[in-house]
Amino acid sequence: MSTDAYREGQRAAAKDIPAAANPYQDGTKDHEQWAEGHDLVAGAEEANQSEGT
Repeated sequence: MSTDAYREGQRAAAKDIPAAANPYQDGTKDHEQWAEGHDLVAGAEEANQSEGT
């Protein structure tokens, strides 16, 4: 697993960069890992907002 792409996705979500801004070519392992990292952070942020925290 390319942890760099995963971490880049996490940082992007933390900076409110949309998932559509994934810089990796669709269908590549890096694209998938970036998206997974992004979704992890973005999902946690959405959960916190819905709980009012």
